[in-house]
Amino acid sequence: MKRRDFLRNSLLGTAGLTVLGGLASSAEAAITGKAPVRLTILHTNDLHSRIEPFPDNGGQWAGLGGMARRAALIKDIRSKEPNVLLLDSGDIFQGTPYFNFFGGELEYKLMSQMAYDASTLGNHDFDNGLDGLQRQLPNATFPFLIANYDFSKTPLAGQFAPYKVFEKQGVRIGVFGLGIELAGLVADKNFGATTYLDPVTKAKEMVAQLRQIDKCDMVICLSHLGYKYADAKLDDRKLAAQVSGIDLILGGHTHTFMEAPEPIASSDGHSTLINQVGWSGINLGRLDYEFSVKKKRPGLASASVVPVRAAC
Repeated sequence: MKRRDFLRNSLLGTAGLTVLGGLASSAEAAITGKAPVRLTILHTNDLHSRIEPFPDNGGQWAGLGGMARRAALIKDIRSKEPNVLLLDSGDIFQGTPYFNFFGGELEYKLMSQMAYDASTLGNHDFDNGLDGLQRQLPNATFPFLIANYDFSKTPLAGQFAPYKVFEKQGVRIGVFGLGIELAGLVADKNFGATTYLDPVTKAKEMVAQLRQIDKCDMVICLSHLGYKYADAKLDDRKLAAQVSGIDLILGGHTHTFMEAPEPIASSDGHSTLINQVGWSGINLGRLDYEFSVKKKRPGLASASVVPVRAAC
């Protein structure tokens, strides 16, 4: 199925993420007098220290992106929507002289001003080593969630949680993070004694924790595994097929420009949506969900890719 057909076809029958579900919620609201809870998820990935927009001579990306523009766009959406989660999928660092000069300080401070709710770690976030990452953490007011890196034998021990639960009007949303294998991708000295744990095993643990113990109505994975590989290397599509119970995977690493979320079914029929919005803050991903008053099941009302440009 072409991604551009997703909104026309997939919304009518994938994992309860349906327009019909929204109509049912409307009917239920008329009977109960209670409207379904609306949740807006905004997301970015692979920002790569792109503070300013691409210059006018920046080729196909000319004039796009920029932190100030994204902040204005997010502020406008928050003024119109009651419940917003703002999430990032890693590789905040590296790519412009801002990182070379300030080591990530500016990126974290600006994202904190935008009130990001959570991010995960990408491989480039280790480019200044564990000490460099540790120095910048106080500049971030949002948590970094990572379930499959064990930092217990490093200076970053105890600095990261595997997941976090957010509550919006009684709806509980569990968010956890997964990172790519660092060995062979990052210099050994930059990740030190960090231990890489199997993402599939950890994802299953997270789903069990969030569904059964924390009683979450929705489970989101912030992934820096990558969207799709031709070989056996684990990617978001393989993860969704192997791990049931994840509602949404917000990906990174491969800088994939997706026109719409892609549904992937696991062996038991549970469908997971995957989304990724390119790189360098060119786009802001937006997914609007509605949760039934009675069942609190997530129903996708709309999905869009919002270009970050001067018109914003």
